[in-house]
Amino acid sequence: MNILILGSGGREHSLAWAVMQNPKCDRLIVAPGNAGIAQIADCAALDIENGGAVVGFAEENAIDFVIVGPEAPLAAGVADRLREAGVLVFGPSAEAALLEASKSFTKEVCDAANAPTAAYARFTEAEPAKAYIREHGAPIVVKADGLAAGKGVIVAMDEQTALDAIDDMFGGTFGGAGAEVVIEEFMEGEEASLFVLCDGEDILSIGTAQDHKRVGEGDTGLNTGGMGAYSPAPVLNEEVEARAMEEIVRPTMAEMQRRGTPFQGVLYAGLMIQDGKPRLVEYNVRFGDPECQVLMMRLGAQVLDLLHAAAEGRLRDAQVNWADDHAMTVVMAARGYPGAYEKGTVIRGLNDLSEDSRTMVFHAGTKAADGQIVASGGRVLNVTARADTLSEARDNAYSLADGVDWPDGFFRRDIGWRALG
Repeated sequence: MNILILGSGGREHSLAWAVMQNPKCDRLIVAPGNAGIAQIADCAALDIENGGAVVGFAEENAIDFVIVGPEAPLAAGVADRLREAGVLVFGPSAEAALLEASKSFTKEVCDAANAPTAAYARFTEAEPAKAYIREHGAPIVVKADGLAAGKGVIVAMDEQTALDAIDDMFGGTFGGAGAEVVIEEFMEGEEASLFVLCDGEDILSIGTAQDHKRVGEGDTGLNTGGMGAYSPAPVLNEEVEARAMEEIVRPTMAEMQRRGTPFQGVLYAGLMIQDGKPRLVEYNVRFGDPECQVLMMRLGAQVLDLLHAAAEGRLRDAQVNWADDHAMTVVMAARGYPGAYEKGTVIRGLNDLSEDSRTMVFHAGTKAADGQIVASGGRVLNVTARADTLSEARDNAYSLADGVDWPDGFFRRDIGWRALG
């Protein structure tokens, strides 16, 4: 089949890498792609948030199946336009994508489904929000209601940080995403992610992961989109996963069906786990980044069959074939990230690295310029390895990272420390 993947990051590179391994893939196009993706698939310049443009491109290129990578096209209704045109697509409708696009919507659904999550309040004006913070004190969590590219969540350990976050959000720092704010109770525990495929009726767990959101070692410093990840997540053992499925995921999917907006795609449940009890932190309606990279490394070619089954409503008969393995990805970012950073710096040494089914460098923010690979974003490379043990996967990933000649980049050296001690 001819397949189109929408997106340009490390998530989409890893999806493309896995899909290409499946013999059912005849041609793969990624729009807009990046310098790494261009080495394994065709790339196309396309406005992926323009549903009409995506439909037209799919029809012109005889696309049989579209996989939507990032959240913005889903929130913009691109999957809806494709379905209306009769193009098979993996990804939820715009209404179902509100599980990520609106924090307050997710809270309403959790309330209706009786799914355990943090206590919360929502505000459309700054002063009542500040009064709530002063009343409840810190630590407390302040979230921009809408999509903010992973940066609209402030975990405030002191009251002033929370009050400053209110000023930033209502002051326009996160654009329209901050027009409404959700303030949540701070949840204690260890955070991990559960990934579930949904076809509107049936659901199938496809793995667990933990990522490192803070920029500094020891999980310190500013929040980022993620500085590394590993899979599986030890804290999300079989018992905790089963409990999360029965108490959180299944009731949520049932509530979405009841509302007439069944969910089809991948549901990423961010969970806080304490004493074996999971509570929902947030939902995302697409694969996490960089969690996707470790999942794709472990799942390989079967990913295409699983996503295709979800899109066609055949999950009831699908199953995941797991190896008893582990994977880790280390994010190489531009110096200064998540603050101001320089673009266009040259990355050398990539051609000298060994890449195969157990070690890969996925490109997240790169482009080709004058015959060289240059950085074009904050998070730039995802150095990824799979092995029989997590410690071996870590050693292989860091060996690969050390082979990249990029003085203008940096990476954390303690990814996986919670699991490895």
